Amino acid sequence: MSQLLKATNLSHSFDTTLFDNVNISLDTQDSIAIVGRSGSGKSTLLHICSTFLKPNKGEVSLFGKEIYTQTQAEIEMIRRYDIGIIFQFHYLFKGMSAFENINISSILSNQEIDSDILKKLEIEECMQKKVSELSGGQQQRVSIARVLSKKPRIIFADEPTGNLDTQTASLVMDVLLDYTKTYNAGLVLVTHDMQLANRCEQRYILKENSLLEM
Repeated sequence: MSQLLKATNLSHSFDTTLFDNVNISLDTQDSIAIVGRSGSGKSTLLHICSTFLKPNKGEVSLFGKEIYTQTQAEIEMIRRYDIGIIFQFHYLFKGMSAFENINISSILSNQEIDSDILKKLEIEECMQKKVSELSGGQQQRVSIARVLSKKPRIIFADEPTGNLDTQTASLVMDVLLDYTKTYNAGLVLVTHDMQLANRCEQRYILKENSLLEM
């Protein structure tokens, strides 16, 4: 196992302090769940760890390098090849088919589309359909397949199952956890769903400006 992510003494605030002195680390084949009430700073912490927001204090290292001392070009390369971000809303290109949406990601990251991932997500029959012809659950699974097709080393998932029914949410979690084992990757999951959080190897709650182990 090797370390993928190390966040040290992170602090951040907007109008008020969201969190202070936060420390987490993620190894290959590892998974972290972060829970907490709305507005506690979960998504902000995820954005800091995934290169999109520099913290007020502290350091974030990805793959052994401190990210916020790197150039914008170097950070863009990390985003393109090494990390994948799954949002609650799918952000697909609506004029394109499901396959075309996934293929764009594969081309940009020089990877082949993994038909096994499509099968596990139960969307292989949807590939030629336009995004507008898909159900909300199918659209979200296509967006997840688009992220996984990059073969990211870390998946950052911000409420990825928030709009899914319980059965589909469980299916998605199966795929994400299986991916971390198969590809020596890691998962950082922000969720309100304790059932999903409990399936991760590390579980934290963001509460009263602190990240507490559960």
